[in-house]
Amino acid sequence: MSYTPTPAVDRLVSAAAYLLPFFNGLQYGRHLFMQYPILGSVFEPILPLLSLYRSVPYGSFVAFFALYLAVVRNPSFDRYVRFNAMQAVVLDVLLALPMLVQRIFNPGRAGLGYRLMVMGHNAVFVFVVFCFVYSFVSCILGRTPYLPFVADAAGRQL
Repeated sequence: MSYTPTPAVDRLVSAAAYLLPFFNGLQYGRHLFMQYPILGSVFEPILPLLSLYRSVPYGSFVAFFALYLAVVRNPSFDRYVRFNAMQAVVLDVLLALPMLVQRIFNPGRAGLGYRLMVMGHNAVFVFVVFCFVYSFVSCILGRTPYLPFVADAAGRQL
């Protein structure tokens, strides 16, 4: 079996796909940013790109469907690119679940429910950052990142 390296364009498109869940997951870090202001300086270089993303009305919605329809469902892209894009889409969909739980249970601004919500948001934020860094670096190196549960769901959709 011969090894063929992943083309650079495929790597960049795959890595860029993970910006969608990363940008949408940054909202879960607001409690950590307030508690540790130095953490905000780490993310400061991406603020212009994030501001551009947030300035477009319904930008997240448009980016989600653009990624899904233009990349995942486009057979002209290599399976490597489509798998990574689908994995990013699945991760983005999973990011909606904590917000739904928060709206259903409405923990308020104090008490045990609020503390559990803050811990949950912190955990989701750390998970999103880890997934982004792992996936981004893997794609740049031409490797396929396999995120637990997410990769299985993404693989079934292709």
